[in-house]
Amino acid sequence: MSVQGRTITIRGSVECVEDLLIEGRVDGPIWNEHHVVVVGADAVVVGDIVARQITVRGAIEGTLMATGRVDVMDEARVAGRVLSQKFTLADGAVFNGKAEPQHLDAALKVARHRRTEAAADASKPAT
Repeated sequence: MSVQGRTITIRGSVECVEDLLIEGRVDGPIWNEHHVVVVGADAVVVGDIVARQITVRGAIEGTLMATGRVDVMDEARVAGRVLSQKFTLADGAVFNGKAEPQHLDAALKVARHRRTEAAADASKPAT
C-alpha cells in the first residue's frame, strides 16, 4: 500500500496490514506493527508511528516505535522520541528528540492498550 502524491493529506489515524509508503502528509497516528513504513523525502507526518521497521526520508513530528529498526536518512527531519532496539541516524539528518530503546516494550503495551480501548469505544452505539 502507498499513500502517494505530494498533495494528498490524510487527517486521522491510518491502520495498515502491509508495507506502507507515504509521499504526502498524514496528520494522525500510523499503526502498521508487523510491516514497514517508509516516509518519503517530500512527506510530512505529524503523529506517532508503530511499525516493524521505519525509514524516514521526510519530516516527522511524533514518537517512532519499531519492533525492528528505525533508519533516519540524511535528508530527514525528526522531532520526537525513537523507541527501537536498532536506530540509525545518518550524517546530515536532523534529529531533535530522544532515543529510548529501554522503553520500547512498555510503550508498545500502552499503545496496544490505547488502540484496543479506542476500537471498543468506536464500536459502542451512540446514546
